[in-house]
Amino acid sequence: MSASVLSVNAGRLAPVEGMRRPSGIHKQPVDRIEVRDPGPKHGGLGSGVVGDAIGSRKHHGGETQAVYAVAREELDWWGRELGRDLPAGVFGENLTTLGLDVDAAELGERWRVGLTLLEVCGPRVPCATFAKHMAEPRWVRRFTEHGLTGAYLAVREAGWIERDDPIEVVHRPGHGLTVPMYFRAVMGDRDLAEAILDARVLPEVEHEWLAGRR
Repeated sequence: MSASVLSVNAGRLAPVEGMRRPSGIHKQPVDRIEVRDPGPKHGGLGSGVVGDAIGSRKHHGGETQAVYAVAREELDWWGRELGRDLPAGVFGENLTTLGLDVDAAELGERWRVGLTLLEVCGPRVPCATFAKHMAEPRWVRRFTEHGLTGAYLAVREAGWIERDDPIEVVHRPGHGLTVPMYFRAVMGDRDLAEAILDARVLPEVEHEWLAGRR
């Protein structure tokens, strides 16, 4: 089966039960999305999806978190674990993919999605807002232990993305350092963090952020 976009999703600011601030995590399928480089996390445009809301720009958005992708297959796995249906967009993802192993992507991998070009930058780190949104016991711990987070993407060539657009991996660096490895590094695996830093496979802003956590 060829890889494709199953759903494109965007959201407005809305309350999350148990949280003081509204969030843009409530994503809903839309006909299409326009993506662009939003610039830096601080002082930039926020989301890489035009019209998509971000509640906290301190932790979300910016060039290396412009677009968030999750595999439909991963949502289905969690749906079986949780005993509930998980609709497209429920993890706050902008792209729900089909036939693509998002969590096997290497850092720096590039995807041609429709007419756009996206670059894999890193994992999604679960937060309190995500936990309240999912309303599942021990959600952050369970999500972290599972270790498959989907991927944040930078926009290297802007444009529109629609449902059923094909996804083609047009560049795979070959260094073998994947998104889940970066996630484990963020979660405290010092050996992996050193390996990723030594390989210099991250965008500069991500490299500096990871180096600062040592």
